[in-house]
Amino acid sequence: MDRFAARRCVVVNTLFIDAEALVIDKPAGLPVDRPKDGTPALADMVDDLRFGFARPPGIVHRLDRDTSGCLLLARNHGAHRRFSAAFANGDVKKTYLAVLEGVPGAEEGLIELALSKVSTAAQGWRIIPAKKGKPAVTRWSVLDVKDGRALVRFEPQTGRTHQLRVHAASGLGLPIVGDPTYGRGGPSMLLHAMRIVVPRHNKPAIDVEAPLPERFGAFAHG
Repeated sequence: MDRFAARRCVVVNTLFIDAEALVIDKPAGLPVDRPKDGTPALADMVDDLRFGFARPPGIVHRLDRDTSGCLLLARNHGAHRRFSAAFANGDVKKTYLAVLEGVPGAEEGLIELALSKVSTAAQGWRIIPAKKGKPAVTRWSVLDVKDGRALVRFEPQTGRTHQLRVHAASGLGLPIVGDPTYGRGGPSMLLHAMRIVVPRHNKPAIDVEAPLPERFGAFAHG
C-alpha cells in the first residue's frame, strides 16, 4: 500500500494501480466532488494521482463525504467508459462495513426498500423510503457485536444515493453510528467501503480491500 500526500495536506492510500485503473482508500471527511463550503475535495486532487501519466485519472463513482474506503478511478478514457458501463450494468460488486446503533433481531437478511429524493428549504435534500421510488436492494449480515452495537456487512445489489444509510435507519430500524442525516450524528460516521470487485474482459478482475479504519475502535482491532 502506497501513501501519497495530495494537495492541502490530505494523505491518501493507494490500494491498486495498473495501466488503466487506480483504487484509493478515500479518507472519511474528504468529499469526492467540490462542495459548496469550499473544503478540499478529491476532484481538486486528481492531478496528484497521475503517477507518470500525462492526464489525471477520472473519478468513476462516488462515496459519501463521511464514508471511507475503496474508490475507483480510470487512467484513460477507454477504461472510464468500460468501468462506468460495468457500474451501470450492475457488474461491480461492493462490500461495506458499518457499525449500527443497536443489534438487529436476525443474523442476516435482505432489505428491499424503494427510495426517493425529497427536498425542503428548511432541511435541504435527503433520501426517504417511497413505494413509487427507485428499487433498492441490500444484503446484510452481522459480523460482530460489542457494547450493544453491531458490526454489519452490507452488500448493495443496487447503487442508489444514500442506499445503505437509509436501509440501515429505515429498513433495519438501526441507523449507522455517526450518521448526520439519518441518525444521531457524531464525530465520525462508521461506514466503510471495504471491498470492490470490477470485472475486466481481457485482464483479471480488479479485486481490492481497504483495511477497517481506526475510527471503528474495538471492531477495527477484533
